[in-house]
Amino acid sequence: MDTMAMMKTMSTAEMPVTMDAEMVQDAIMAMNGASMAATMCSATDMQSGEDMMATCAAMCANTAMVADTAMRVMMRPAGTDAESMRAVLTAAVAMGKTCAEECRKHADMHECCRYCALACAEMVEKTEALLGSMAA
Repeated sequence: MDTMAMMKTMSTAEMPVTMDAEMVQDAIMAMNGASMAATMCSATDMQSGEDMMATCAAMCANTAMVADTAMRVMMRPAGTDAESMRAVLTAAVAMGKTCAEECRKHADMHECCRYCALACAEMVEKTEALLGSMAA
C-alpha cells in the first residue's frame, strides 16, 4: 500500500501542525519498525527466563506502546495541536533512546536486542529530524 499517496490526499487546511509529508512518512515507518522490533524483543526477553532481561523486556514493551501511539497521532494530525504533537514525538524519542541503550547492553548475547537497538536508533533519528523541521 502506498501510504505516502494516501497521506497526500489528506486535507491540510485544518491541521494545526505543519509537517513535511516525506519526513512524517519516514518517522512513521521508523516507528512501525521500532514497535515491531521492540515487541519481538520483549517477547524473546520474557521467554529467556533470565532475571537480568526483565528490565529490557519491560523497556521494549513500553517502547512499542509509545511508538504505536506516536505513529497513530501523526496519522491523525487534525486531532491534536502543535504542543501535543511535539510532546508525543518527544516521548517517542526519549523511549527510543532509553530502549536502544538498554538493548545495546545485551546485543552481544541476544540477537533480538541488537535488532531492537538498531530499530530504536532509526526511530530516534527520523523523529528528531521531524521535530527539528516543525515550525516553532
